[in-house]
Amino acid sequence: MSALSNSLVINSQLLATARSEQIVPWWSFGKTVLAATALTLVRDGLLALDEVLPADPFTLRQLLRHESGLADYGELADYHAAVARGDEPWSANEMLERLDATRLRYQPGVGWGYSNVGYLYIARLIETLTGTTLERAIEQRVLQPLGVPAVRLAKTPADLRGVDMGSAAAYHPGWVYHGLLVGRVSDAALLLDRLLGTGLLPETLLVEMQKRRILGGPLAGRPWLVAGYALGLMQGAVEGGLVLSGHTGVGPGSVIAVYRCTTDAGTATCAVFQKDAREGDVEAELVAALGRCR
Repeated sequence: MSALSNSLVINSQLLATARSEQIVPWWSFGKTVLAATALTLVRDGLLALDEVLPADPFTLRQLLRHESGLADYGELADYHAAVARGDEPWSANEMLERLDATRLRYQPGVGWGYSNVGYLYIARLIETLTGTTLERAIEQRVLQPLGVPAVRLAKTPADLRGVDMGSAAAYHPGWVYHGLLVGRVSDAALLLDRLLGTGLLPETLLVEMQKRRILGGPLAGRPWLVAGYALGLMQGAVEGGLVLSGHTGVGPGSVIAVYRCTTDAGTATCAVFQKDAREGDVEAELVAALGRCR
């Protein structure tokens, strides 16, 4: 039986805390945090959402919405084999060379393809424009303003001490090239709730952040009836009539799902973490929890 931890926020009040407040990997929920960090650069006039980037043929919006044409290192069989063996991570440049990353798989803005590499580009862009480390930029621009300071970027195995990694205790976080954030389950819920419900970003940018590309649906084995992707947000309709915005994160040994929706009772945000589980089961647990808030 998988271990489960969940957290629920309703109307910005933490009503149900995690069954255990362990530190867990946030996996791809970190994309939402990276997107928020990048959008603060747009807010501050350091970056434009829809202008082609100086050194690349795509825009920030296309990167954030997986429309850049970049491939994903998840398609490399050697990548999965190396992770399974417990190898030291390749350098980012070696990974990009193995992937032939400069060869776009489709014209930017025309197609769609989930790309962790796109978020590596975003991480590098953040560091370039802020003149600081990714961790510091996230801390200064998102975590501190939202009042969620107890989150960190894991870069070495030592950084994962005290983190519940499920059956992947020997995992090296360097295999997540855009950065692996770790934090409490309750803090994941709180961060998403405050990101979408407070003034970190102006209303115009919050609207842009939630403009999605419809991808289709329903998805077999998962609760999505209509699946879409916005700017660092998975967004769509699920069973029970709810429309969710947030992100699911999947990695060796665990899954986390963090989503927000509007119900008759107001806004509700939930995060669910399970070890050695399927993403569809974790998402279904989250949908059931949010459904009880209606």
